Amino acid sequence: MTLLHSFESSGNWLFRHRGTVPVWVFVLCSPVLILAHKPELDFAAMPCCWQCAVLTLAILVSLAGIVVRAYTIGTTPHGTSGRNTDKQVAKQLNTKGIYSIVRHPLYLGNYLMWLGLLIFIFDLPFLVVVSLVYWLYYERIMYAEERFLEREFGQSYLDWSMTVPAFWPRFRQFEKGDVPFHFKSVLRREYSGIFAITLCFTLVDYFRALLVTDFTLESWIRPSGIVCLIMLVLMLVLRTLKHHSKLLASEENRD
Repeated sequence: MTLLHSFESSGNWLFRHRGTVPVWVFVLCSPVLILAHKPELDFAAMPCCWQCAVLTLAILVSLAGIVVRAYTIGTTPHGTSGRNTDKQVAKQLNTKGIYSIVRHPLYLGNYLMWLGLLIFIFDLPFLVVVSLVYWLYYERIMYAEERFLEREFGQSYLDWSMTVPAFWPRFRQFEKGDVPFHFKSVLRREYSGIFAITLCFTLVDYFRALLVTDFTLESWIRPSGIVCLIMLVLMLVLRTLKHHSKLLASEENRD
């Protein structure tokens, strides 16, 4: 197998598992929080104002990622490259809306969500390493996607890709899309990802508290735990509605 086909093959495999592999990478890398723990650089040892600033920045960055993903999913036509989950699908080429400023907005949104978590972890070497792993991981997926789109749309795709950056948006060339925002599409597809990032924030918060405090029964009740519990209930409600009712069904699948 040539290197070209190897990149595409591995990219397609990672594409099919892109919802679970990053979570496992984070879980497997989490021991670095124990091995690299330095009390003198501990988040909990910082003044409260700095803790609030870091937490606020982390949440805002992750929320920005959620917004990018929500806008992409809510305004992308059915059956196109922005909404498939199992294999490469593209009945038409997305060139308007968010796709007029960046070619891979969903992966940008993913990175911002994880970047917020990495900021909250407050370990610069860990942030750099995970960012590099993220880039190598998604670079293969983006390569496979773009090979597929090039075969499907030929010169039209090449012309579009020459003017739109792959990852970092070029806001000045935004062109409004033709599809109105569908909030139900976001609810139907994003509840698991939002809960996953909430759970990761909560685990880091509890792990950090466990390192620096003597846990009692009362100390297990933390704001992050309450938020995570609320998000769990919302996720279960949305999952039930998705699989056992038509309230969140797309217009194409309503009948």
